[in-house]
This record gives sequence, structure tokens and C-alpha cells, in this order.
Amino acid sequence: MTSLKKNMATISLALPLLLAGNIASAGENLWLYAQGTDTRPDGSFEFKLKDTIRIDKDSGSYVFHDIRPEIEYGITDKLTVGAELMLFHHNYSGIEEGNDPVRETQEAHGGSFKKMQYGGFELAMKYNILSPYKDFMGLSVGLGYEDRDVYRLDGAEIDQRSYTVTLFMQKNFLDDKLNFVFMPKIEFERRKPAEKHPETRVLEEEIALEFAAAVAYRFRPNWNIGLEFRHQSDYLSVDEDGEFEEGIKPSSFDFGDFQLGDQFQRGNYFGPSIHYAQQRWWATASLLYQVSGGGSNSFHHGGKNWDEHEKYHVGFNFGYEF
Repeated sequence: MTSLKKNMATISLALPLLLAGNIASAGENLWLYAQGTDTRPDGSFEFKLKDTIRIDKDSGSYVFHDIRPEIEYGITDKLTVGAELMLFHHNYSGIEEGNDPVRETQEAHGGSFKKMQYGGFELAMKYNILSPYKDFMGLSVGLGYEDRDVYRLDGAEIDQRSYTVTLFMQKNFLDDKLNFVFMPKIEFERRKPAEKHPETRVLEEEIALEFAAAVAYRFRPNWNIGLEFRHQSDYLSVDEDGEFEEGIKPSSFDFGDFQLGDQFQRGNYFGPSIHYAQQRWWATASLLYQVSGGGSNSFHHGGKNWDEHEKYHVGFNFGYEF
């Protein structure tokens, strides 16, 4: 009996350390864009704060902070819902001619643009189907709705609605120390200028495709190191007073009329991440570099895209569970 009491006491003292060092908190981000299949436990909350800093258009000076505070809640062990705000801070000048719309907004503000703005909000849900800890692989599906008032590229005021469908796939090895994830995502966007009485009626319809593939390894308790690849592209059509751009196959996603048009732009990124976690909080830092890019109508040179994309993406993520 004495031996049993000693063993139980040892286990009770060691359990918090084991949980903190060896079990990933549900929903924590090991990378900048890629995410695993985990959902929040039933009745639990998590606050997240993410700052994605996009740096350098290959001319002048360009820095954009995409800041997103978010709250997540576990309705059940398999279903998580979340809501996040978008706060945008642009600071750019000296962007070369032809790199629109950034160049146009820059010149309209006297050669530079620096502003902090409320960008909009996003509502999302994530449902877990298969667990990477119990099944042959993990699988979750996500749905999202986004209402945006500011254009990410240049800070212009817009009226945009977006709907997203995301798949989360995950496979673990080495007693869950080694994680592989693959995350394809499709987004349907409708965007128009925010002016109440524009001289020209412009409607942009866009189908955006994105996928992220990543790997992370827990090299010591509490610490993960990872690598991530991200592809982002869009298939854009511009309707101006009822007329589409000449020579461009438009995109459409109305019921009964789905069509993937010509690819407008694309960008590919690759880079490392480092992640640290305690029992209730975690933090991640990432750096992605644009390795290639292009597109039919986009501004690109040197094998890279410079209107929709940047040279570097630096990310800082923080999460706290309660």
C-alpha cells in the first residue's frame, strides 16, 4: 500500500509536466498558414492573436501588418466555432510604376500611404471527422464567411464578401512527435468599390485557391521546429458596366453556372517555423520567402509576383486557453 501511494504521488506530480511537454494543445498553430485537424474540447475557449507581416514589393518600401485577434469555442469535442477581427496597418512608398493597385493608392496620397484600419471580420467553423491519434490519419473540414471593408493590398475601401471551404489533413509518426499536414482551401469572393455612387460600376468575382503543406518535429519537450510550403493563386474576372475584360476567360460561381476562369496571379512560399508551448499558452514564429510567382495579368518579373505577393511573410502567433 505504501508503494502504491508513493507511485500515485509521483504520477500526480509528473502529470502536469508530461501534459505541458508532450501533448499539443488543441488548435495551436505550429506554422504560419498550415493548420492541423485538432478541434477544441467541449466547452473550452481559446484566445488567439496573429500578426502576419508582409514585407517588400521588390521596389520602394512596403510593410503590411495583418493583425487578427480571434476567439474560439468548442461546442463539442468535434465542433469548434470561431470569430476574428481584421486590423490592417499599411506603410509603403516608392513602389514602381505599373505595380497597381498599390502604386495608384500611393500616388493618390502624395507618394506614400501609412494608415491603421479596421479591415473586417470572419466567422468560421471546423468539424473533426477522423483523429490523427486514433485513426489512420486525421481529417477535418472548415467553413468560413468573411466580410471585408478594406483591400489587403493597398488599404483601399471596398465592399467584399467571401465564402471559404477548407480541408485539414494530418498524419503523425514517432509517437506524435512528427506531424505532417496538408491543407487545401478554396475561396469565393465578390468585391466592389465602397463608393456609394461610383461613376463606373465595377464588380470583381474571384475564385482563390490555396494549399499549405507542412511538417513539424518536437525536438524537445515544449519545442517544435517546422517547415512550411504555401501556394496561393486566384482566378479573377472583372465586370465593368456589364462588360468583362477582353480576351480573359471570366470566373463564375453562381448556382448552375460554375466556371474557373483564367489564372490572374500565383505565388509560392517556403520557410521555417519555431513553436513553444506550455499547458495553457503557446507561441509560434515563422518566416516564409517567395520562391516563385507569376500570372497572366499580374505585375511580375524575375520569376516572382509583386502586386498580390511580397518577398517575405513574417508571422507571430500567440494562443491562450481558458
